[in-house]
Amino acid sequence: MTKTFAVRGDHIQLDQLLKAANLVTSGGEAHAAVEAGLVRVDGHPESRKRAKLRAGQRVHFNGEDIVLVAAT
Repeated sequence: MTKTFAVRGDHIQLDQLLKAANLVTSGGEAHAAVEAGLVRVDGHPESRKRAKLRAGQRVHFNGEDIVLVAAT
């Protein structure tokens, strides 16, 4: 399933995105998922918990795809 997420400002951190998109219930759960190599950004595994994500990027986690778009 693919969702879109509007990024307000220049970027959103990966851990914050996972929480805001309701893919995890806590920051600790987000950090654990990233550390375990379960999160992919633009098709590549992402190991930085606080990676800065911008509009146009795609995140895949737990069977969900999130496409980041610029907030209007």
